[in-house]
Amino acid sequence: VQPNNYSTFYDDQRQNWSIMFESEKAAMDFSKQVCIAKCNSSPVLDSVLYQDLLLGEGQGVEGGDSLEIAYTGWLFQNNGLGQVFDSNVNKDKLLRLKLGSGKVIKGWEEGMMGMKKGGRRYLIIPPAWAYGAQGVAGRVPPDSTLVFEVEVRRVKLVKECSGSDGQSVSSRDSPAPSPVPNSDGFSAD
Repeated sequence: VQPNNYSTFYDDQRQNWSIMFESEKAAMDFSKQVCIAKCNSSPVLDSVLYQDLLLGEGQGVEGGDSLEIAYTGWLFQNNGLGQVFDSNVNKDKLLRLKLGSGKVIKGWEEGMMGMKKGGRRYLIIPPAWAYGAQGVAGRVPPDSTLVFEVEVRRVKLVKECSGSDGQSVSSRDSPAPSPVPNSDGFSAD
């Protein structure tokens, strides 16, 4: 996925191809279908598959960073999207999570690494990285593969400090680590 409704890819001869779409929605829909095709052509889905839909801006998130996320989750059924089992898209409250805290399924922890603020990503998560053999009573059957579309609305980096010019600087960009992260009332829970 590239800015301005482009997608680029390499074919099996390592030739680079670009496709320009008429709209952002058309580019995202194509990218979702590519991700589903990857899943369906994989003999065994043993890790998280993901496809960026929008790249976003700023630094990619890492373990320890706090995020606010809008998401929709579907069951993966009959080689495609099944019913929605969870979503916060039309709700007032975004999901707040701290990457690496273990508060969400392992597939989210893995699949969201590197996302940027404003970024959207499509995740296909095998049962072992989701709810496994137990499922979620009344919502997710046992051994379900799940599909999520996630959008990062806010990011709070694990370590931020104020540079000498008063600008906020991430410790990943500066040689001196910050001993204490800023507290702006943004809760990680």
